[in-house]
Amino acid sequence: MEDFDAAFAIAIGMIGSADPALLEIVVLSLKVSAAAVLLAALVGLPLGALLAVARFPGRRAVVVALNALMGLPPVVAGLAIYLLLSRSGPLGELGLLFTPGAMVLAQAVLIAPILAALARQVLEGLWEEYAEQLRSFGAGPWRAVPSLLFDGRFALSTVLLAGFGRASAEVGAVMIVGGNIEGFTRVMTTAIALETSKGNLPLALALGVVLMAIVLTVNAAVQVLRDAAARRAA
Repeated sequence: MEDFDAAFAIAIGMIGSADPALLEIVVLSLKVSAAAVLLAALVGLPLGALLAVARFPGRRAVVVALNALMGLPPVVAGLAIYLLLSRSGPLGELGLLFTPGAMVLAQAVLIAPILAALARQVLEGLWEEYAEQLRSFGAGPWRAVPSLLFDGRFALSTVLLAGFGRASAEVGAVMIVGGNIEGFTRVMTTAIALETSKGNLPLALALGVVLMAIVLTVNAAVQVLRDAAARRAA
């Protein structure tokens, strides 16, 4: 117990003094997760909007598959990206394996289905509300997608925050494709796993506290935005 108390005290000291090693890992984690959310949003949000407005054969199967992919195991996604970026893989010539770029891609693959599924749920309600008005202006389902994304931007911000929270807590996929290289691809989750196994509890605890603070902040922001959206709708 005394060892834990001492380690925790050191961890708080590292956070308070902005320890360079700690700060480097945190900054890289935030950059990778933010880039992954941006990349996933470019695919997931338009796809979710399209599924919200379009009716076509096989749509239900696509929705079911999308919902299933929300639970895609991170190690499976990491393995798929690893094979894609390996030397013998189709994108091996890009040299992205064991780089932050590969980690961004892996996180984006994981959270794109989440963003798409949540965006569909949010935008279906908007489509039901504005469908007649948009049709009166000659906007069919395809042309309605940009309008829905713009009108739903406030609600979609909660979707993006949820995706960021999921990305920042990811460990399995980024460990596989990033390699957990010190000073290059080591992020908070992979560093916590490594430092704990090495017995370096102060750094592991410091990273754990920062990660929990980020997750709690993101969830609080989501709740605030949801409450604001509910007041706005009322």
